[in-house]
Amino acid sequence: MMTPQQRAWFDEPVDRSGTNSLKWSIDDGELPLWVADMDFRAAPSILEAVQQRAAHGIFGYSVIDEDWAQSYVHWWSRRHQLELQPEWLNFATGVIPILSSCVREFTAPGDNVLVQTPVYNIFFNVIHNNNRNLVDSPLRYDAQTGEYSIDFEDLEAKLADPNTTMMILCNPHNPIGKIWDATTLQRIGELCVRHGVMILEDSIHCDITDPGVAYVPLLSLDDRFKSNTIMCVSPTKAFNIAGLLSACAVVPDASLCKRVHHALQVDQVCDVNAFAVQATVAAFNEGESWLDAMREYVAENKQLVRDYLAERLAQIRLIPSRATYVLWLDCTALMPALAQGVTLADDIRRTTGLFVTNGAQYGGPTEAFLRMNVACPQSIVIEALHRLEQYFNQIV
Repeated sequence: MMTPQQRAWFDEPVDRSGTNSLKWSIDDGELPLWVADMDFRAAPSILEAVQQRAAHGIFGYSVIDEDWAQSYVHWWSRRHQLELQPEWLNFATGVIPILSSCVREFTAPGDNVLVQTPVYNIFFNVIHNNNRNLVDSPLRYDAQTGEYSIDFEDLEAKLADPNTTMMILCNPHNPIGKIWDATTLQRIGELCVRHGVMILEDSIHCDITDPGVAYVPLLSLDDRFKSNTIMCVSPTKAFNIAGLLSACAVVPDASLCKRVHHALQVDQVCDVNAFAVQATVAAFNEGESWLDAMREYVAENKQLVRDYLAERLAQIRLIPSRATYVLWLDCTALMPALAQGVTLADDIRRTTGLFVTNGAQYGGPTEAFLRMNVACPQSIVIEALHRLEQYFNQIV
């Protein structure tokens, strides 16, 4: 249960101007709820660890130590009931660098890499920039319920293509906030084993679930999956330390692990900055109460949006979400007639200053969708909803 001190921590607006913040590099009067970056100060344990390291005053080359590996091992055992081994863990500067290195290492130019849209748009860059073919197995969308599901007939047909050698699995799934259940993951894993397809599981949002809701790691389900799965994890999203560049490729298979380690070294994406280890250890060893309070606060923000839309903008559908702090909004029923080349998100930003993400970036027929980040003080969420209501009141 969140304490009053914790609530005050999350309620307090933090001025991020003058910090080179990507999120807050905006025009006067704009309100950014786009990129997946929280407006909460990191956990006190992390701040203390970074400040202690900074006070030392020398910032030379750093290495990974045993504390870093053990912090992952203990966290995953405690939080996700998955027993990791230290030798499975490979440090990297981010999940996307891991994905990019693994695409190059385990596929060949011209191979198919499968994704399920709508999905995190940087996956597309990872595939195209490495001269691989993007193959999409779109998620099914039920416009009546707002639920997404997997079209397994389509998925198997595309995995069975001999040119398809890799699948990037987003779990939990960004932007829809869905946690794939054990039955679904088991079926995906079995199909990939059957057809010789490697799985890259992006689980960067796994620790940002609603209170009382558990994430299911693919590696926890079947020992067969350990031979073809690379799980990509990081404390950066859950603990708001993305700028400290710390992630991990979890690779149980020894031969695959050796190749991943080599690939990360070749691409020079495994160099450790002076704060990454200390921040990671502090997050996993001492940041649990902060994380649980943050999850509770974000869940309240989600409910705030749900209630506001039901009362004031009932035609906007909030897609059911059990993970992440980004919300996926279906605005189809209120979609205005826009000038050619203008997106819904751009028009909202131009007229109200509210900066949310264009749904079409994530693939599929999502031009009428918006992604909105609610990891911010509730006062900001309320202001954002007022601006959204202002926009749609102008056009209907």
